[in-house]
Parts: sequence; structure tokens; C-alpha cells
Amino acid sequence: MIDGMEHAPGHLPTTEAAVTALRALAAHYAREMEVTHDIGADQTSRRSAAGIGVTTDPDGSLPHEAYVEFGGVPRVSVRLYPDDDALITVEGVECPDIPRDDVPAFLRSVFDGLAHVRARRFPPGYRLVVPLPGDRAHTEHVPMALLTPWLSRSVR
Repeated sequence: MIDGMEHAPGHLPTTEAAVTALRALAAHYAREMEVTHDIGADQTSRRSAAGIGVTTDPDGSLPHEAYVEFGGVPRVSVRLYPDDDALITVEGVECPDIPRDDVPAFLRSVFDGLAHVRARRFPPGYRLVVPLPGDRAHTEHVPMALLTPWLSRSVR
């Protein structure tokens, strides 16, 4: 358990709670972290049709999105969307639609070295495999052109 981040499902109800959990992860793994916040419907990436100067959603809520970059290797960034999901990029490989509550576990797998690349002989191909709690795993196709030294080292 890292700074009390292991809770029941639904423990990251807001973007700010998720950013706080990511700060604890960065401290635990001694990684620098840079955060950019986008607040308001006219600022968040998924609400570009909101119009200029329109800051609230139709229900009156104020959407909050954050972009987090971690220092070190592997290169990792996280875009936390107001819709309770995230886009995590590991060494250039985009992993979309990660539930916000899975983000800390996903990053722990990457930072602890549990994430790996699975090679397939026929047809040739690579997949990034990130183990998650409950015998689950997130897998994502890795184009051969994106095989960085870190990804190549973790091929199994």
C-alpha cells in the first residue's frame, strides 16, 4: 500500500483526487512529476464543441482535466479526463480508456517492472502487457517502429 491509495473501488472520484494519488506514486518511486490542469468545458479536450467562453457542462458542472508527466525511464504520461477515465502513454505507446481507479495500479505495474512486451512470431507483432489487480491485464499493440530501448528490454 502506498500512502493509503489502496481503497475500495470508486476511491478516485475527482480528477484532483487522482492527481493526489499520482503525487504519492511519484514520491514513492522518487520520480519527478509535472502537472497541467485544464478546467472548464472550453478548456478540456473532450468538450471542444462547448464554444468559446462556455465553462460549465449543460448540467452546471465544471469539468476538470489534468495532464501528468513523470520523469525518468520509462517515459510515462497520464491524461486524466473528467469522464472517470484516462489515457496513459508508456514510451510512446498509448493506452486509452483506462478507468481512473485503475491508474495507480497500472503505474505501479509499470514502475515495478511488471509490465512487459509480448512478442508474437506469426503474424509478427508486439503487445504491451500491463498486469492489473484481480488477474486482469491491459494489452496494447506496439508498432515495431515504437520499440524503444526500454520496451525492447522487456520483450518476453
